[in-house]
Amino acid sequence: MNYWQQVPDLKLKGLVRCYWSLDNDSSQNLNFTILPDGFFDLIVRYSNYKFESISLTGLYTKEVDVQIRQNTQLFGIQFKLAAAETIFQQSIAQLLNDEKLLKNVIWDFNNLSFEETISQTERLNNLISDIAEENYSYDIRKQRLFQILNQTKGNQSIKDIAQDVFWSSRQINRYFKRTFGVPLKVYCNILRCSASYKDIKKGELYSNQNYFDRSHFNKEIKKHTNHTPKNLLKNENDRFLQISIIPKK
Repeated sequence: MNYWQQVPDLKLKGLVRCYWSLDNDSSQNLNFTILPDGFFDLIVRYSNYKFESISLTGLYTKEVDVQIRQNTQLFGIQFKLAAAETIFQQSIAQLLNDEKLLKNVIWDFNNLSFEETISQTERLNNLISDIAEENYSYDIRKQRLFQILNQTKGNQSIKDIAQDVFWSSRQINRYFKRTFGVPLKVYCNILRCSASYKDIKKGELYSNQNYFDRSHFNKEIKKHTNHTPKNLLKNENDRFLQISIIPKK
């Protein structure tokens, strides 16, 4: 498997986490487990480097097993929550732990080969930025909410978040369930879990993400990944994708 990742322009830092690609140019199918990370993706699939389909995922609250067929390539854009309304102008709640094929191909992906798509991240930077400006709707509460979540990785109480954004916790939860399919507390737990993957990769089986104790840490990790931190660290056959792609330092 050949994996590639690139960060977007700074102007998109509140909307896009990264561009990524996977290339299985082997003669066998590859099996992976996707772990919850707090983002959603637009995924373009190619067969023998030629366009095949495009889909949109929702948030994942649990592990999902996937198979990448032989001679299959994937190109993805990993979006932050704010992009659901700003870029796609829709709720992704119905896509929780799922994905859907898009009937209408967007952004000219169907006219590009896999290699051409990877080389055009600057075009995508400009295209997504233009869409964001066109759909811009100023809501200081949402902007501050997403800013806090990105900065704290879920390590702030719901009460403190509500006070900071001048938005009641009940209203925030209603917005989150309607737009993303989960209450804010669940999303914060997913963010903390995701932020712990780098600690696990280092062999630190008790994360510094403000868990009460090791037992609480193990329980939360297993709830969202169905595996203990020790099993994630073993990562047999590079099964856990998010663990495998973290750089070794």
